[in-house]
Parts: sequence; C-alpha cells; structure tokens
Amino acid sequence: MKFSTKAIHAGQDADPATGATIVPIYQTSTYTQEAVGVHKGFDYSRTANPTRRALETQLAALENARFGCAFASGVAATAAVIGVLSSGDHVIVSDDLYGGTYRLFSNVFGRYGLQFTYMDMTDVDAVRKAIRPSTKMMWIETPTNPMLTLVDIKAVAEAASDLIVAVDNTFATPYFQLPLELGADVVVHSTTKYIGGHSDVVGGVAITDDKDLYEAIKFQQNSAGGVPGPNDAWLTMRGAKTLALRMRDHAKNAQAVAEFLEAHSQVDRVYYPGLRSHPQHELAKRQMSGFGGMVSFTLKGDDARALGFANQLKYFSLAESLGGVESLICHPARMTHGSIPKEERERRGLTDRLLRLSVGIEDIEDLIEDLRSALG
Repeated sequence: MKFSTKAIHAGQDADPATGATIVPIYQTSTYTQEAVGVHKGFDYSRTANPTRRALETQLAALENARFGCAFASGVAATAAVIGVLSSGDHVIVSDDLYGGTYRLFSNVFGRYGLQFTYMDMTDVDAVRKAIRPSTKMMWIETPTNPMLTLVDIKAVAEAASDLIVAVDNTFATPYFQLPLELGADVVVHSTTKYIGGHSDVVGGVAITDDKDLYEAIKFQQNSAGGVPGPNDAWLTMRGAKTLALRMRDHAKNAQAVAEFLEAHSQVDRVYYPGLRSHPQHELAKRQMSGFGGMVSFTLKGDDARALGFANQLKYFSLAESLGGVESLICHPARMTHGSIPKEERERRGLTDRLLRLSVGIEDIEDLIEDLRSALG
C-alpha cells in the first residue's frame, strides 16, 4: 500500500457493527463484559478505545511501523518515551529543539534524576564522544525547531549502537521523512501540527517497530493516562487522510517564500533546507523526500523591527503552533521558545530578530504579496 492509500485505509475498515464506512466516534468510557474478563478487547477507554486504536494503526502505517501509541499532546508523547528510562539515566539531546521539550526535560524530568546533555548533533564524532556508561537514549529533532538544522539520523543511529534513538519528526512528517528506516527506534509527532493539519485538535503519537519498546511506551500511556478522547482521535485521523496532498502544497509554497525572502534586500538570513545556501541542503536531499513547510529568517535592523513586522501581515496570523492549512508567523524567542534561558537561546542563534513562518496552502501569490508589503 502506498502512502495516500494507507492514510485513508489503514486501521479504517468498515465498522463491523453497522457497516459505517468511516470509523465511528466511540464516545464511551467503559464496555459491557460478557463475563468477568470476557470482552471484545476493550474494558476501559484509558487503556484502549476503538477510535483511538484506528488512529494508532493509521499513523503507525504511515511510518512503516507496526505499533503506535496516541496521546493527548505531543509533550505527553515525549514524556511517555522518556518515561521508559530510570533515574540516573543519561540522554543526549539536539541543542536546538522545541522550547516545550527543553522545559519538560530540564525542569520536570531533571528533578527526578535523569540527566540531559544538549549538544550540536550535526557533529557525529562529538556525539559519539559524549556517550557515557549511563547514556541510554539519543533525542533528535530534525529539522530542528526553529533553526531548521538537520541531523544525520543514520549516522547518529550508527554511533548510538544499542542506545534508544528517538526522533521528533513533527516538522518533516512521515510524508517527507521516515526515521525508522534510517535506524531510529521510535518516532514522536505532535499530531497537533501537520498530521491533524487544521489547527483544531491537540494530540501526539509515539511510533515504533520494536515490540518491547512499544510495550514499555504502552505501559506509560496506560499508567500515566495522557490519552486523547475519541473526538480528538477522530479529528486527527480525518486530518491525516489528506496529509500527502497538504504537504506537497506546504513544501511548494515554503520553497517559493524562502527564495523570495533570500532575494530581498531587507532580509538578513533565511533558514530553509530547500535552499542551496542551507548548510545541510545535501543531507536534506538524501534524508528527506521534500523540504517541508517551515521557514525561519532574520530581518536587517534591530529587534523592534522584527516584532513590528510580525504584526503587519494580513495572511500570516501571529500565533503559536504550526502545520495548519493557514499561514502563521511566530516570534520564537518570546513565544514557543520563551522557556529556554536567553543565553542558551542566543548561543543557538535564536535571537529576538528571528521570525518563524508556518507556510500554509493559500495561493502563493497572496502570501508573497503579503510579505512584500510588510517588508516595504
């Protein structure tokens, strides 16, 4: 089965009770049993729900994997993957990453004895040297949020040997990147973003082809209970059906926006893997089948100009999040990455002059004109 076919059919057989073509929303917390312990595979909806199970099957199929665990948010999915570790374990982490992930690792799990080393994972030799006897996991974002840096998944996985390699694949989506096929052990998505695709539902998923790792994550899912309700699962499943169509237009528009910005006299620097000027452009061509819909850039001038520019756009809404059909602009230092200390942000290049675009699927001429007008 090809990608678009899996998105529409995997886990989505006709309802056995009624023949409904679309998976129903099973709005129930519990299930009547024929006798004690005798049921149809469902006993309580925190543990399993038919709508959620359909979503998990669908999304696992898109990553060419067997197992998926859906969560109420991307952060909940991340927490469940980290939750398979124990106090004293060490994790090597991409130093450019989503602010919510940094906050979770440093301010929550760090209090429970887990240790995190944040580093430039484009340097594979340095990654290899950073491995300790207590190191149990590599946590990779690629492309990173918001600098659009790429990490060579295959090279890091080879350096990791028997460590768990986790990849946050939210920016690329399974349509453009398949980390498990490059040696990763588990993939995490904020399904709030491109997979849901319509900015109307919050969710997350952890996907693996390793049965033992799946069982460990499933235990976390059931024990901690950060699961999505059936309505959220159904909305996410519906959004994922059109992922291929949307990602093609997101990437096409983002490429045009990146090229426009790079050529503009008022723009200092543009970060987009599809540009030849991107330092990992060749890696992007090898590792991904498309360059995604996210573009970051810095304007010439002071910090105030960047803040003013973010308020001048008509079709790019000033908002958190990304990956919806509508275009968004974000000021990462004061919005999505505000939880990272200022000195840490600036060391990574995440200054107050940086702006991040989630390029939607509107008409590209309207988007370019919107940017041109604000830059003028």
